[in-house]
Amino acid sequence: MTRFVIRRLLQSALLVFAVMTFSFFLIHLTPGGPETALMQNPRVSAETLQRMRQRYGLDDPLPVRYLKWLRSAAELDFGRSYAYSLPVTDVIASRVWPTVQIEAVAYLVGIVGVPLGVYAASKRGGIGDNVVRLATVLGTSVPTWWLGLTIIVFLSSTIGWFPNGQGRGDLLDWARHIVVPGVLLGLGGLIGFTRFVRSEVLEVLGQDYVRTARAKGLDERVVQRAHVLRNALIPVVTILGGLLPGLLSGAIIMESIFNWPGMGRLFIEAASSRDYPLLLGMLLLGTVLTILGALLADIGYGLVDPRVRYS
Repeated sequence: MTRFVIRRLLQSALLVFAVMTFSFFLIHLTPGGPETALMQNPRVSAETLQRMRQRYGLDDPLPVRYLKWLRSAAELDFGRSYAYSLPVTDVIASRVWPTVQIEAVAYLVGIVGVPLGVYAASKRGGIGDNVVRLATVLGTSVPTWWLGLTIIVFLSSTIGWFPNGQGRGDLLDWARHIVVPGVLLGLGGLIGFTRFVRSEVLEVLGQDYVRTARAKGLDERVVQRAHVLRNALIPVVTILGGLLPGLLSGAIIMESIFNWPGMGRLFIEAASSRDYPLLLGMLLLGTVLTILGALLADIGYGLVDPRVRYS
């Protein structure tokens, strides 16, 4: 296991380097720049724009900018944000905790889909199964962004509750602001897990070793836990690994709708203002989360399936 993890970490480091190099040149080769917004202001002189370019090294050739950025990034220094005039790490750190809060709620909501899918499979063709299937179809058909806007309008017009913002009061006030966007963000994971787990459990239930276990007289709970659920969860581990970066990308919409000061809104702001250092810092964070999710999924295979051996 240790050798496997070390090898994967080395591969991941090379992958991060390749992705960030590609992202650096792709971002800097896009038309326009961070000074484009200032150029629209007639009160900003050409001398001010030139000083800005010199301050942030924008007048250097692209290879020189890349080498400077690479050297600073190796020291975990991603420069200063053009829009905030603060170190990129400080700007990202100020948005990490709100994002962790909303994604923790979304993750908990999404995980509920695992036992829900098992329940639907165990009641195949029954009322419970039909209710779960109908709910997942309806949930897939309704866009979460539309549902979020509808909830805001409904709550604000009925009880005067605007479920947006971070909430700076007590625990109850915080819950009022985070429950709705967190649940909506985790709704996609909940539906996906429910449908996928139900399908996998039904497939495992038809296997010969399950029929053999039942023929031996094993208790149905033992059969479900040791033979059905454990084998059905093997493919689910892959989805769990991709859920971490998936929530970060999905939070862009929910945070914008509910005015939540997280990483999603920050990414939109950085892209709109062409804040290159901030964009690269956030892309690095997303890349690391994606690779970390894949690594955790690979390790999880060994925990779920004892037949998996790492070499």
